[in-house]
Amino acid sequence: MNGASREALAAARERLDALTDSTSVDAAQLADELAAVTALLDREVSLRRVLTDPAQAGEAKAELAQRLLGGQVSGESADLLAGMVRSRWSQSRDLVDALEELADTADLTAAQKAGTLDDVEDELFRFGRIVSSSTELRAALTDRSAAKAAKGELLRSLLGGRAKATTERLVTRLVTAPRGRSLESGLESLSKLAAERRERMVAVVTSAVPLSDVQKRRLGAALAKLYGRAMHLNLDVDPEVVGGIRVQVGDEVINGSLADRIEDAGRRLTS
Repeated sequence: MNGASREALAAARERLDALTDSTSVDAAQLADELAAVTALLDREVSLRRVLTDPAQAGEAKAELAQRLLGGQVSGESADLLAGMVRSRWSQSRDLVDALEELADTADLTAAQKAGTLDDVEDELFRFGRIVSSSTELRAALTDRSAAKAAKGELLRSLLGGRAKATTERLVTRLVTAPRGRSLESGLESLSKLAAERRERMVAVVTSAVPLSDVQKRRLGAALAKLYGRAMHLNLDVDPEVVGGIRVQVGDEVINGSLADRIEDAGRRLTS
């Protein structure tokens, strides 16, 4: 997003944070309702164009949104959408993209309140690794001709009882309503949102053998000092990284021997 849409999204994020800070607001329910509104506006192109028409007064668009959603969703969801349509959007589709992000963020906030956000982050990462290693599974989950119900059932068989409810909801929404995103990019976006909930960056760490707890702590502390932000480590093991380690933070890749990296981590902690 750029221009007006970026500003509108920033304002919507602030309103969502204010809502979910309240203990009386069910963040998971809010997520479900925002996801339903996302699906509605994604499907009804003419409606979302009306709601983002810059020629229409913001208050008139807000009243229309309230009439459409009245009784269908909670007052918090209706108020949030009303506030969003008062803003200006560069493209009508940006409103839907923003709603989708807010739905995902609300679910992650629910996990954070429940103390399970770390688990959700790890499960999203591991699910992405499972998908990337199975051509058949990826094909089944991205088959455009497959029914949503069939994909949902497949995910329940994979994740039901094995992953947090938040993880299952997020992945199911992504798979059954990708909205043009690839499965990989969607999972990456979810991982970034999860990290942002904790104001952390994500480092994908690939090593030849599993790192010890001490190594993980030292590496995490060193990366946090290097980047100036707390760091969440997504850990992967690849035997082909013989005696070494590979760290990726965003687009930046750090390669080096495991011993050198850990030794450097120690130096950074004492410098």
